[in-house]
Amino acid sequence: MQTVTPKQMQRVEERAEEIGVSRRTLMLNAGRKLAELIIECSSRENGAVPEETNVTFLAGSGNNGGDCFAAANILIYKGYNVTVVNLVKAPNTELAKEMFSHIPDKVKVVTGYRSENIEAAIEAAELDYMTIQDKDVSTLKDKKELTPVERLLLKEKQRMTDVRDAVVSADILVDGVFGTGYRGELDSDIKAIFAIGTRAYRIAVDIPSGGDCVKGTVSEGIFKADETLCLGCLKFGMYQFPLRKFCGKITIADIGIPPKAYDVTSEGRKYTRLDRNSLAGFPPKRERDAHKGTFGSVLIIAGSERMRGAAVFAALGALRTGAGLVRVASVEKCIDTVASFAPEATYIQLECDDYGFMLYDSGRDALLEAMQRSDAVVIGPGMGVTNDTLEIVRFVVKNAEVPVIIDADGINCIARDIEILAEHKSDIIITPHPGEMARLLSCDTKMINENRVMVAEKYAEKYGITVVLKGAGTLIADQNNTGSNHTGNAGMSRGGSGDILAGMIGAVAAQGYNMYDAACAGVYMHGLAGDAAAEKLGQEAMLPRDIIDSISDAFRILKEKKKQPI
Repeated sequence: MQTVTPKQMQRVEERAEEIGVSRRTLMLNAGRKLAELIIECSSRENGAVPEETNVTFLAGSGNNGGDCFAAANILIYKGYNVTVVNLVKAPNTELAKEMFSHIPDKVKVVTGYRSENIEAAIEAAELDYMTIQDKDVSTLKDKKELTPVERLLLKEKQRMTDVRDAVVSADILVDGVFGTGYRGELDSDIKAIFAIGTRAYRIAVDIPSGGDCVKGTVSEGIFKADETLCLGCLKFGMYQFPLRKFCGKITIADIGIPPKAYDVTSEGRKYTRLDRNSLAGFPPKRERDAHKGTFGSVLIIAGSERMRGAAVFAALGALRTGAGLVRVASVEKCIDTVASFAPEATYIQLECDDYGFMLYDSGRDALLEAMQRSDAVVIGPGMGVTNDTLEIVRFVVKNAEVPVIIDADGINCIARDIEILAEHKSDIIITPHPGEMARLLSCDTKMINENRVMVAEKYAEKYGITVVLKGAGTLIADQNNTGSNHTGNAGMSRGGSGDILAGMIGAVAAQGYNMYDAACAGVYMHGLAGDAAAEKLGQEAMLPRDIIDSISDAFRILKEKKKQPI
């Protein structure tokens, strides 16, 4: 599914206007779709007649507020009790002003923001929303003469009472405060208002205020929605965490943007939410005269005496995802273990050091020959980080003429000598989790998690590779495309799951798909298998081996999905 960034959406709207669909028409359509959703939610959540349903809009001063004003104008004539709270300042875009001017007198309008004079006085008195809210000003109403601060307190107390009453009395509470271009931190007033306890069903317009729909990050005090109405097109960061947790159910509304207007998104980086149409025709059709060579050969360089399971998982992931032939290069004890779980594979035995890790010099020729006979190479799971394994990774990257998927300890080896990546002559996919990505960049994991999209894209661009940045909402980025995955669940958060993914991506790459498409298909199918395992066993009890056992279910589910209409 195509997704966009805020800048791309702005360009789409400009293009729509060039085609002949004005921004005014788009806003009226957005207001109508928002009103329809509110009516539907009211019926579903409350079951009350319109005359007994209170709808409160928390409106900003820009076009998000304009969408709310347009919806309010519809709902008031449907019989709903409508309140509009202008929460930031008065409408200040031409469209927002126009929509606000059409609101009939029957709509209750609350000024929820301070004037500039009061704002300055509040700052001078060092007061904020919470301190004023806690003050008892009932005695001031009986005084004949009030000091300037007392008059300020009374006015502010009344403002906050009006806002609070509007929120608390709502059956449907709509957040249209900030749009998709919002950055920064919410101020204390707005955080306090968003935190008011209410039984209302909470709807966000386009994105919950306080969310960054590029990065997927959130500001403290973000509006927590039960449902988000995404206007026109899904915004990319909404499937990144933590923002995804605050969106609730995501509904996409067609607001009349011509399909041709989206053509402008091809001018820059393309953003996609992975679905069955994102998989470039995977899996390939299996003709009756196909043979093992038809579906590619995967070389897996993985494992050690201490970490044998990683090689098992990578091999089984590749086999279950359709590879015609899988070779495992590892040390003797690891091969013995893998062979007991995957007799379908073939094996290349490498010598090991005293600690059970692969040696480079004695295995170099065997690895080169194996690479020349393979269609894809997976390297890293469980191989350890030693001087020899680092040289093996360097050798593979410099000499492989087929796609190379680097995972786990392969990534940790690169972190010790980052210039290894600059030496590649074939296509490379790296599959780091945030901790491994932090090692590659010599930073902390917090920085990675706060800048996931930028990190994946910039790293892919710098080295001309494909980056699979794992985690909830796994990101796939190459030099021109960024994808976000939505399959998978927390039950997959166990050691070994990533090894399976590396093998699965290797299998797809070996079947002839380009690196970005192979990464997308592998990630999507891996998550789909995890979801199938969780359905059978529950997230608490499922193990990585259950993901492998559920890959067949993932193929079945994918084929069923492809038969369904979009």
